[in-house]
Amino acid sequence: MDATAAISLIRMAAADLTLAPWQRPSDAYLVQLGLDALMADIETPSLPLLAGLARGEHPQARELFDLVLEELSLLPLTAEDLAKARWTAAQWWARQIVACRLDPVHGAKLIYEEAAAELDYPDALQPIVDLARALDHLPNRQPPDQQFIRDRITSAARDFLATEARGSHGP
Repeated sequence: MDATAAISLIRMAAADLTLAPWQRPSDAYLVQLGLDALMADIETPSLPLLAGLARGEHPQARELFDLVLEELSLLPLTAEDLAKARWTAAQWWARQIVACRLDPVHGAKLIYEEAAAELDYPDALQPIVDLARALDHLPNRQPPDQQFIRDRITSAARDFLATEARGSHGP
């Protein structure tokens, strides 16, 4: 993960912390974001503390995550910053799908639920969204159908990235 993607995921998690309790990111996820950010060479005083929390220390994650947000000057979180973060995350997930580092089904669902839905379903992401939705309607979840859809998701992710490379994108 690069620093831009790590910061985008942190911004998205910060926005999600304002949601209802059952929709908020878990403490374990916040710790993972800290670890990902460290691996992407992001440096703040509180980041190693967040990333290094043991399972029993996870209740401290939200407080440390708030410090990381302040240290990275990510607050206040504007709608424009959040839209850009979601778009960046969608691009990163698509690159991971194409590079075979992220399961296409999981990646399509992330793009659908975490980016496209929040960006009001931009046209550039619609092919991936349609495929993610199709997964929920597979009869008997037959593996051959799933493999066909996995291949189509990978192709759609590749097409999305090609469109992005040409500069015709959303936010």
